[in-house]
Amino acid sequence: MGDFGLELNDDQKGVRDWVHGFAADVMRPAAAEWDEREETPWPVIQEAAKIGLYSMDFYAQAFFDPTGLGIPVAMEELFWGDAGIGLSIVGTTLAAVGVLANGTEEQIGTWVPQMFGTADDVKVAAFCSSEPDAGSDVSAMRTRAVYDEAKDEWVLNGTKTWATNGGIANVHVVVAVVDSELGARGQASFIVPPGTPGLSQGQKFKKHGIRASHTAEVVLGQVRVPGSCLLGGKEKLEERLARAREKQRAGGERIKNAAMATFEASRPAVGAQAVGIARAAYEVALDYAKTRVQFGRPIIDNQGVAFTLADMRTRIDAARLLVWRASWMATAGKPFTAAEGSMSKLYAGETAKWVTASAMQILGGNGFTREYPVERMHRDAAIYTIFEGTSEIQRLVIARTISGLPIR
Repeated sequence: MGDFGLELNDDQKGVRDWVHGFAADVMRPAAAEWDEREETPWPVIQEAAKIGLYSMDFYAQAFFDPTGLGIPVAMEELFWGDAGIGLSIVGTTLAAVGVLANGTEEQIGTWVPQMFGTADDVKVAAFCSSEPDAGSDVSAMRTRAVYDEAKDEWVLNGTKTWATNGGIANVHVVVAVVDSELGARGQASFIVPPGTPGLSQGQKFKKHGIRASHTAEVVLGQVRVPGSCLLGGKEKLEERLARAREKQRAGGERIKNAAMATFEASRPAVGAQAVGIARAAYEVALDYAKTRVQFGRPIIDNQGVAFTLADMRTRIDAARLLVWRASWMATAGKPFTAAEGSMSKLYAGETAKWVTASAMQILGGNGFTREYPVERMHRDAAIYTIFEGTSEIQRLVIARTISGLPIR
């Protein structure tokens, strides 16, 4: 376990500068084009793969940083470059986290490498949890997984929505109900291998922001996967379901389900992405305010502009500190007794929205045009109070944790 500190070590600084260089030299010049095209930026992903940035090894190295800061430092720099392309590069990691959080060592070793492919043949993966009628309310999930004991196969049926890389992924990780009487506690995660019959892409969404990231429905019709594709294995599932039934009879504590375990593990990283977007917008606004002359002086000479920039920087630094604390706690095995993971995602997401809106205001009419990147950053930031748990859900998680009460 690494000691917590606010000064990055030389290795972390080296990674930060390396990722920053890729973001500045490769991502930023391509950002506007891929935002307009609303397509997956495969050439950029391949460039990232060629230098080892899009690879299982890189994310494993960052994930196992003993201080916990490897992932948030890398995420901030990538999303400083561009959020849409950044999400295309890191979207696979949510599926990988789903396997790491719930799978066996054999499953991790088998499937995570296939999620990334190779530098010459890049692949992506998708984590499929949300449904048309089950977003924040995971207990309303309708996708079912039924075990065919004669063939040792699971049969999946249902429709998933808002899936990053959905339908174009090499590997899909799907959360499904295995015991409907247990609600959210009766769910499990499954690997759907490449080319499995019955899985198809539904509607591809045209989005307000993060438009270079592919988001679509995933339709599952009589999808059969081997028994070995149940993450964690059947024995572990049966033990967990038995405990859930006992808790249900006793009216006891909640048991985390597969989707929530994945989101809980990823929230500080998502917060770091929001920090990167906010920092990028702040830097544009600061430079603009120092060079834009009105009434014979730079607009930063006006307190209204200067104080806004001061608040922007303060909120960004505060958000980063919350993200770093939660990331360190998770790596150190310290429990989130006050929902610190949710705190980090909540504050960082709200900060990104406010900072990018403030940047547009400082740029005035220029901020509203596509000649400057802040309007794109503002559109991209909007999703960070919505996906992987809305701000309202984060507040609910925090309130329940600090009060110990089942607040609704």
